[in-house]
Amino acid sequence: MAMPMRRTLVALHRATCRSLKNAEASLDVRHPVPLFLPVRTKKRYFIPPAVGQKGKRDVNVEAKAKAAGIVFRQEYFERPINIACTAGIFDPYIPPEGDARLSTLSKEGLKQRTEQLRQSAASQLAIRKIKEYDSQFTTKDFAEQAQEIFIEAHNYLTQFNREKLHSLVTERCYPEMTRGNRCKTIRWRFIESLEPPKVVHARCPDMISKGNLYGQVTVRMHSKQTVAVYDRFGRLMLGSEEQPKDVLEYLVIERHLVNPYGRWRLHGKIVPSWAPAKDPIIKTVMIPGPELEPGQEFEALNYSVPKPEPVQWNK
Repeated sequence: MAMPMRRTLVALHRATCRSLKNAEASLDVRHPVPLFLPVRTKKRYFIPPAVGQKGKRDVNVEAKAKAAGIVFRQEYFERPINIACTAGIFDPYIPPEGDARLSTLSKEGLKQRTEQLRQSAASQLAIRKIKEYDSQFTTKDFAEQAQEIFIEAHNYLTQFNREKLHSLVTERCYPEMTRGNRCKTIRWRFIESLEPPKVVHARCPDMISKGNLYGQVTVRMHSKQTVAVYDRFGRLMLGSEEQPKDVLEYLVIERHLVNPYGRWRLHGKIVPSWAPAKDPIIKTVMIPGPELEPGQEFEALNYSVPKPEPVQWNK
């Protein structure tokens, strides 16, 4: 009795499916929910891990992935680079010998003046290119702005404020300013300007690509400053806080022109070949004294400093 009933239900089901297919074909309408799910025919590449294997390291993951037919993407270890500033000074300004000492009325002074006018043609072209990206750029106002950047950068250097210093100097200038300042105390003060600062040189180089432009402007600054450097013991190493000195400097200020958020920052200094040598640094050296017994006093007048013995180095 069960078999005829089952055959009847199967025949009825087939007839219903046939009628539904005919109706869908005539009306070109498909049922929103399929009556039959397709059988899984694709191979499962991912095999779930076994129980208790979570957290354990596989011996060779690439071999298992290769056996499963999965190709691992090649990893590239790239170092990020920062192109916010250039690596050096392009076409640096050559200061004339005897600057700030020769008068323009003398023969040597007139010769230097004519040479500067001859070299200013390339600077005018660079200034014109800089004004295309910075409409407020003027040589007179920029010289004063460069002097303010110089004063603020050195004030933050004495305070060891790294965040403010990075906003005022480039990534090339920062290690040059902070090298050797660890465990030292710096006292720097700007007193006055002996001559108003002025723009003497300008260049607009590009780096990596043709349109990636950087503006480099050289500013001549003649001022009076004081500087004193103390070591970790509080002893004076260089300079003096009471005795000011006349300093003639050529500052290079740079900006990434194509960057709308770029700022003018101190990029470096140009030291001419005829500049006088710097004062030597006075270093504190510990000289070992004699070994005293308990209760014995040290007599400095009767003690002679021993000389180091010669050492023969064998290759």
